[in-house]
Amino acid sequence: MRASPQKIQTVTSIGAGPIGGGWTAFFLSRGYRVRAYLHSMDEEPIFRAIIDTAWTSLQQIGLAAGASRDNLIITNDLEQAVTGTQFVQESAPERLEIKQPLYARLGVLVPDDIIIASSTSGLPMTNIQADCPTPGRTIVGHPFNPPYLLPLVEIVGGVATDAAALDWAFDFYLHAGKEPLRLKKEIPGFVATRLQEALWREALHMVANGEASPEDIDRALRFGPAPRMAIQGQCMAFHVACGEGGMATNLDQFGPALKLPWTRLAAPELTKSLRDAMVDGCNEMAGDRSFAEMAAERDRRIVKIIKVCDE
Repeated sequence: MRASPQKIQTVTSIGAGPIGGGWTAFFLSRGYRVRAYLHSMDEEPIFRAIIDTAWTSLQQIGLAAGASRDNLIITNDLEQAVTGTQFVQESAPERLEIKQPLYARLGVLVPDDIIIASSTSGLPMTNIQADCPTPGRTIVGHPFNPPYLLPLVEIVGGVATDAAALDWAFDFYLHAGKEPLRLKKEIPGFVATRLQEALWREALHMVANGEASPEDIDRALRFGPAPRMAIQGQCMAFHVACGEGGMATNLDQFGPALKLPWTRLAAPELTKSLRDAMVDGCNEMAGDRSFAEMAAERDRRIVKIIKVCDE
């Protein structure tokens, strides 16, 4: 019998990077006991620094009853990390040659009734679960970065995933305080990443063609559509933009413009000059600020947006 999503108390987080550390911080903030697996204990200082950075913002949003960083156990022994767990969130590097053997081990080490979710941002679960002896309980639970602040989790299974596992995961993430989005089918890049990728490709084209700098592009988004999209999203923003006629007016009036060659969604050639222009432009915007300073500023402003959206 699989435990009720509302009864889960102990989770395992796999991975020492920003996503693994971010998930760990999030689960701790929601009152869970977390067993974190790191590939090497040499990663522990950076891993704890990610959690400490996240904790500042999580405290501002509000911690759940019993939430404490003392509820964390860190180990480089995978078997120890999953012993007694009730849910596994895997955030290993985005390489099938790493994930497939990992799932082969997890399929043996983790009891059959425990859901195993991957944070992958693009790899199909069908491929990830290929060597897992118990693939029915393996799903994608893709967060947005930073996972301790942004609530979206995209959920989808592979060809061998049981529908009941997806149902359970949806309820678990919802109970944990996330905003789960269950995909209708397995597609490369899921939903949010594909939308983000469209923006990214167009931005690269404009830099490559000398039409805009990285700073121009970021300013255009920050002071243009981004604040509105935080409230309404893309579809509702266009629905409301056209007054009482809504989306029908939008499509009837502006539909023909969709055929105009404004956007170039095919990826541009990543030449050295394009690469250098992007790197130099972002370094110029960053100035002498460290990663920690920029991440803290990002998180502080996201917290403000979250609080406004909750009103």
